[in-house]
Amino acid sequence: MSSPQADTARSRSSLVDSFFKISDRGSTVGREVRGGLVTFFTMAYIVVLNPLIIGTVKDGAGQYIGGGLDPSVSIAKVAVGTALVAGVVTILMGLVANFPMALAAGLGLNAFIAFSVAAKMTWADAMGLVVIEGIIILILVLTGFRRAVFEAVPRQLKIAISVGIGLFIAFIGLVDAGFVRRPAAPSGPPVELGVGGNLRGWPVLIFVVGLVVIITLYARKVKGAILIGILAATVLAIVVESIFEVGARTADNPAGWGLSVPKLPDDWFSKPDLDLIGEFNLFGSFEQVGVIAAVLLIFTLMLADFFDTMGTMTAIGAEAGLLDQDGTPPNTQRILIVDSVAAAAGGAASVSSNTSYIESASGVGEGARTGLASVVTGICFLLSMVVAPLVTLVPYEAATPALVLVGFLMMMQVKGIDFDDFEIAFPAFLTIILMPFTYSISAGIGAGFVSYVLLKVVLGKARVVHPLMWIVSALFVIYFAIGPLGDWLT
Repeated sequence: MSSPQADTARSRSSLVDSFFKISDRGSTVGREVRGGLVTFFTMAYIVVLNPLIIGTVKDGAGQYIGGGLDPSVSIAKVAVGTALVAGVVTILMGLVANFPMALAAGLGLNAFIAFSVAAKMTWADAMGLVVIEGIIILILVLTGFRRAVFEAVPRQLKIAISVGIGLFIAFIGLVDAGFVRRPAAPSGPPVELGVGGNLRGWPVLIFVVGLVVIITLYARKVKGAILIGILAATVLAIVVESIFEVGARTADNPAGWGLSVPKLPDDWFSKPDLDLIGEFNLFGSFEQVGVIAAVLLIFTLMLADFFDTMGTMTAIGAEAGLLDQDGTPPNTQRILIVDSVAAAAGGAASVSSNTSYIESASGVGEGARTGLASVVTGICFLLSMVVAPLVTLVPYEAATPALVLVGFLMMMQVKGIDFDDFEIAFPAFLTIILMPFTYSISAGIGAGFVSYVLLKVVLGKARVVHPLMWIVSALFVIYFAIGPLGDWLT
């Protein structure tokens, strides 16, 4: 006879399973929790990296974000805001869309805002532009336009997007770990192996060991392979740093740790400072740079956000086996709504536009299939507001092996593309190679779309192109020409 406590536990478990459809998607609560933890550890670097981008650049008024003159204060505030928004919107993704995808401040977008937008106005004005962009994206979602565009994309191009993102995140992992680098000599190749063509230093060895552990455990079908690999590499990194005092990666110490030095902190907890929340000026940018320039900046932000998420949710849905026969994830409309709200929320909290993270695929590789994994990841982000010193324990070299394995898993989808059909094969090829080569998901998608339409036109098959593909391709042409177009108009 079961006890009341056991009955209550089973009832709660049943409710969780029913709400998130865990059994229906062939998963378990344990797998979802592990997947959520892996996703967090794989993308926790954003809590450290976003402040280093947003918090260390002066705006047009000569001040750091928050209106101060001390970058260390700004960095601390941005770190808290980054964790807060990422936690809230990722939990929303889990509860509202039931999809295993996490969100946080978008890399690339934050650099664009810091160096190309805030430099022309105040930080509050720049974040106002981000809020406007998020609202516009939300309107496009609610009117059905964003989903209609997604459904107009040929299925094999959607597969190419997933494959391209797989190569992209594997490349990110190799670069962040220092396994692949930009040469010091400007006349050399664009990238090379390690430092000067050689693998040097303890950190890159930690990366290799972490990758070997993850691959070995995954091949042997050990549950929690990716999470075990990340934690084992982190512990080994802490031991190595305590013995050899490797230090941070700098120009003078190229064989140092990337992003953060793995050593036990003096303080295990920190008090969150939420002063940046609400520090934005919705229309101040129009007064600072003029209507035309402001509109062009909004358009650039919007197009990047619009298609990055489309590619990310397709890739994650494919990896999780959740796509329907047309290559569409479940609850697409809800996913896009949460993503749009996240963009505006990032601006409202002064931490840059928040967007979907392809690193979520690492959690899917661990077994995540539902929104419960996103809830776990979101809770971890919220906890990192007060235990930020612990988050900084994980260096790039310990987390990035997961990206290499997941990149391989996503690359396997390439067999779904008919490379004997040039009309789809070449656009798919451009989509795949340009994502890692340009370090941009949007650039790869744009090149694929434009070349697809162009080939149909020159072959006399323009009538088979969906009307929305014409519109989107035209927008991408503008996107690629935004630099000279902006100079000409202003």
